Amino acid sequence: MNHDMTTTAFTLDGYRIVKTKGVVRGVIVRSRSVIGTLGASLQTLVGGNISLFTELCERTREEAFQLMLEHALQHGANAVIGVRYDATEVMGGVTEVLCYGTAVVVEPA
Repeated sequence: MNHDMTTTAFTLDGYRIVKTKGVVRGVIVRSRSVIGTLGASLQTLVGGNISLFTELCERTREEAFQLMLEHALQHGANAVIGVRYDATEVMGGVTEVLCYGTAVVVEPA
């Protein structure tokens, strides 16, 4: 499934929903490494974007997104609507990132 078949909206332009397959999700639990945290701490001294954390967050969200797409495909969907992200700190330095949405089967309108 490619990114064109996902949306944060509840409709997909040019398609009609023919079947709903249910909620799908991708979950990643990630910790910061001591070295990464040290490097990011040094970046805070200069100010601005903390690129080490930005890259970690982006990579983690992408992995959660890909897991959600795999879950949708396992349910026989060809699109996911209502895509959302959520993050929860599980313990100090350990964060869960959840990507979820509604798996659907769509066909051209």
